[in-house]
Amino acid sequence: MSSAAPTSTTHTRTDLALNVALATVRRNVPLFRGIYPADTTSAGRYPRRPAATGIEEGGNSGWTTSFWPGMQWLAWEATDDAVFRDSAHAYTVDFVRRVRAVEDLDMHDIGFLYSLSTVADWRLTGDLVARDASLQAAALLMRRFLEPAGIIQAWGDLQDPAQRGRTIIDSLMNLPLLTWAAGETGDTRFSDAVQRHTAQLREHIIRENDSTFHTYQWDTVTGVAAGGTTAQGAHDQSCWARGQAWGIYGFALNHRATGDPRDLAAAWRCAEYFLAHLPTDLVPYWDLDFGENDGAPRDSSASAIAICGLLELARAGTDSVRSARADEAARELLDALIEHCTPATAEDADALLLHGVYSFPEGIGIDEGTLWGDYFYLEALVRVARPDWTTYW
Repeated sequence: MSSAAPTSTTHTRTDLALNVALATVRRNVPLFRGIYPADTTSAGRYPRRPAATGIEEGGNSGWTTSFWPGMQWLAWEATDDAVFRDSAHAYTVDFVRRVRAVEDLDMHDIGFLYSLSTVADWRLTGDLVARDASLQAAALLMRRFLEPAGIIQAWGDLQDPAQRGRTIIDSLMNLPLLTWAAGETGDTRFSDAVQRHTAQLREHIIRENDSTFHTYQWDTVTGVAAGGTTAQGAHDQSCWARGQAWGIYGFALNHRATGDPRDLAAAWRCAEYFLAHLPTDLVPYWDLDFGENDGAPRDSSASAIAICGLLELARAGTDSVRSARADEAARELLDALIEHCTPATAEDADALLLHGVYSFPEGIGIDEGTLWGDYFYLEALVRVARPDWTTYW
């Protein structure tokens, strides 16, 4: 990263990019009123979310639906336009229904789903029904906390032997729901789970060279760490780019909750590795083991997540020099996304951010827009435009 401070041109470019992104969200609101986009675009356009077992096409299923109302809450804060607020709140009603029915919530991504929907609504409007639903969601997530391993199981039925005791690096982003619940209720079970789970990932999911495993498994009887693998990386010992980005942002957010300097150090370890393994144009390949001559697709969503994490590090750090480095790196990566990965106008694509990858090994969403990429890109733009902005996490 260069040592030059961000220029006024960069600020202007960021402002223009924010305007285009907000215009895209505005255009998408009537297209998806009352329904949800799919995880990824197809040729730049979001189809309706596919039907799932017992859930109709366009319904609230899977782990990514909250990124859509999350973008609308961001848009409302950025514009003060009630169109965004009213649309986002309509989705809150559906998320309340989903948690009360315990529908398709057999996963740790309850944190993603409810931090950006009902928790955001409660924080911004004081809606008590949204608060109650958020607390119910946090209680559901706590059911996945496994003793004596001290981790939250990521996927599947808790009795599934294939998934029993497995967590993934993405899980760090689900913990802020528990931190919020601890603050609301004073119940230390929530905060203790955050501290223990973060510590287990800090000690085991980061390799000695500061790269990360995607998944890690513990013996749930003895609590002994059993080893790491991948589900979406190139191979078990590679460094999946989006996972490394989750590590930057997740450890930084959980340091905010735990106050443990080792969590801040873990975020920095993830950040330094990520930055050291970027190509010259600063847009990461989908796995950081790939280089300039490998022809691998990029994953813009990994960069958007990393940018938010770096901006969190800039805010959280006690070392002014290191904080300035994090802020500078975040702005350079954001500038690269704007240059290489965004549509020229709001009419050119439904996605705010192009050139993402969902799962390369499964052949899903390759070189497409992604709901999470769009959300974190918009969050990054809002963070730069409003440095005092309060996160939903």
